[in-house]
Amino acid sequence: MASRVLVVDDNTALAENLAGILRGSGLPVDVAIAPSAASALELARERRFEVAVVDVKLPDGSGVDLIAPFRALAPHCEILMLTGAATVDGALAALRGGASGFLLKSFRPEELLASIEQALEKVSLRRERELYARRYQAIVEAADVLVLGLDDAGAVVLFNPRLGELTGVSPAAAIGRSFIEDWVEPTDQKRFGDAVRDVVQGEGAAEVEVGVIGADGAVRRVRWHFSAVREPQGGDERVYGIGVDVTARRALERKAASAEALNAMAPLALGLAHEIRNPLNAAVLELHLLGRAINRLEDEVVRDPMRRRVDVVEGEIRRLERLLTEFLELARPRAPQREPVELARVAEAVVDLEAQAMLTRKVVLERDLDGAVWVLGDVEKLKQVVLNLVVNALDAMSEGGAIAVSVAAEGDQAVLTVRDTGPGVDPRILAEIFDPFFTTKPAGTGLGLALVRKIVEHHGGRVVLDSRPGEGTAVRILLPRYEPG
Repeated sequence: MASRVLVVDDNTALAENLAGILRGSGLPVDVAIAPSAASALELARERRFEVAVVDVKLPDGSGVDLIAPFRALAPHCEILMLTGAATVDGALAALRGGASGFLLKSFRPEELLASIEQALEKVSLRRERELYARRYQAIVEAADVLVLGLDDAGAVVLFNPRLGELTGVSPAAAIGRSFIEDWVEPTDQKRFGDAVRDVVQGEGAAEVEVGVIGADGAVRRVRWHFSAVREPQGGDERVYGIGVDVTARRALERKAASAEALNAMAPLALGLAHEIRNPLNAAVLELHLLGRAINRLEDEVVRDPMRRRVDVVEGEIRRLERLLTEFLELARPRAPQREPVELARVAEAVVDLEAQAMLTRKVVLERDLDGAVWVLGDVEKLKQVVLNLVVNALDAMSEGGAIAVSVAAEGDQAVLTVRDTGPGVDPRILAEIFDPFFTTKPAGTGLGLALVRKIVEHHGGRVVLDSRPGEGTAVRILLPRYEPG
């Protein structure tokens, strides 16, 4: 079903141009035009819109004043402000009021389409989140939940099969064991114990969300609802808990929050990138000239330390440029080019580029890149995916090891795998490893894996990470296969 887009602008020619661009873009949208705030509200009452593109200056008021009534009529609606003279104060006021972002006149058609696509994605994520919440409620009502019983000493007296599946322990084997010590994440043990104690002391039902260690060592977020029951004939107090695994829900909330934050930053990111890149380019040029002058010095005692300092500064500038590029790719990604790509050749080019770095770090490279497996995609973006994964694997093995890169066909999917023999990923952070700005490296940006997932998803694929502490990490990129004619 087509998504509804409302363009609110008293400039009829501009509004018609915007509508024409959207209608001819191939996006599944139904576009309507309103020349004033009053007519826009009238249309919004008649039919709810997913996205509204609103001019800040309207003949009968400010477009910013439409944000609140639009949101009241359609809570999922995303609102993009259209202006020719945005200020930081104005932008912040609109964002606080609920606007998704700004389009600065005059903009290119690609900017409009990218903003509309992002807005539609946010609407979809919000609806998906609500649907997910309703599904969780249905699961609870159908009793497909975790059920736990504890005695007054905290030992397990009831452990349902669903909880057994999560922890990898049979209900019979769990009886008598301390649930807190054996399965609750250490940082959450006190909160869990306090919630159980409150119920025992008669303070009513208690709710608490804690990490529960699963069968694979990964931590699942479980929300528990406790109640206390005294056994008949003066028996001991028992505490029963109903638990719901909310790991996926929390991941979805983080994903939606990240999408909203990045979408809000996108209009300001382009201007910021321009202002940063100019002095960076100037610094690179000056360093190059300085390096040439240093190389002409004959005194090695003076020349070599200066050369090393220049190399350090050049390396830091390259890191800043890489960070800026990754940030822009996340904040405002471009649609990938679609052309036949032999995936093994892409991987081959990247590992050849990183061969010297592997040699320097005493890392052995194993490659299985002989198969002719094709995908439709953007060569440069796919190279960036492979490069980020290889660099991550190298960073994980400071004392040497092995990296295996392979490409294979699995049914209708092309699978690229990058495997390392590093220390592996702590199971407790697996759910956050692809979140923007999340990193465990002292000098990391937290954008590499987030960008990998974004690029792969734009190619219609998905990322699967398999890691165990002490056993290394394997990242599998699954993309739709293409059969060249």
